[in-house]
Parts: sequence; structure tokens; C-alpha cells
Amino acid sequence: MATIDVTEQSFAKTLENNDIVFVDFWAAWCGPCRTFAPTYGAAAERHPDITFAKVDTEAEQALAAAASIRSIPTLMAFKDKTLVFSQPGALNATGLEEIIQEVKKLDMDKVRADAAQQPA
Repeated sequence: MATIDVTEQSFAKTLENNDIVFVDFWAAWCGPCRTFAPTYGAAAERHPDITFAKVDTEAEQALAAAASIRSIPTLMAFKDKTLVFSQPGALNATGLEEIIQEVKKLDMDKVRADAAQQPA
């Protein structure tokens, strides 16, 4: 499955309708973003059970601001509508694959229970 472009209008619906969503925040002028794009696209092809979204931070400045994007590329992963990973910087194929496998293995009941134990 190819990557999909997500906008401020489609972001929430994308999270709502998919179990696992990876989001690449990028910009056309960003060299590391252009370097990471083929790696991200190849992962999308290898994992059709995951939604791989892209957010153009130039076109979607409000969405990038809402996500507190300070550096690009930034990769976020959501499972069951919950943010479970966020990291700036381009990953290599091995690093991205490791994150994908970790997100797939996450026990969301445990994640939610652990979050409930955190002080407000």
C-alpha cells in the first residue's frame, strides 16, 4: 500500500479508521525528508496492514503546530488512536522496521494502564 497525504481535515478520521498509523511530517525543501521518503515508502509497501501517512508541514502549518513539530522530518506512530512514538530525524530502513515491529507488539491495555498511573 502506498503512503497517503493527510491534512488537518483528514487527520482525526485517519486515526479513527485505522488501528496503526505512522505519520511522516516533512517538507519539500528538507534534504533529510527527501532522503527518508523512499525508506518510508518501501515500509508502506511491506506493511499493508499499517497506514503510512505524510503531512506536508508547509501546506499544513496548523496541523504541524498542533502536533508540536519543531524539527523535520518527524515520525509519529499511533496505535488505537494513541500516540505511542514520536521522534525527529530520518531513520534508516533497519531503524524504521524495528519501530514498526515494536508498535505492532504493543499491548495497548498495558499502555493505557501505565498512562493512568502517571501523575497529572
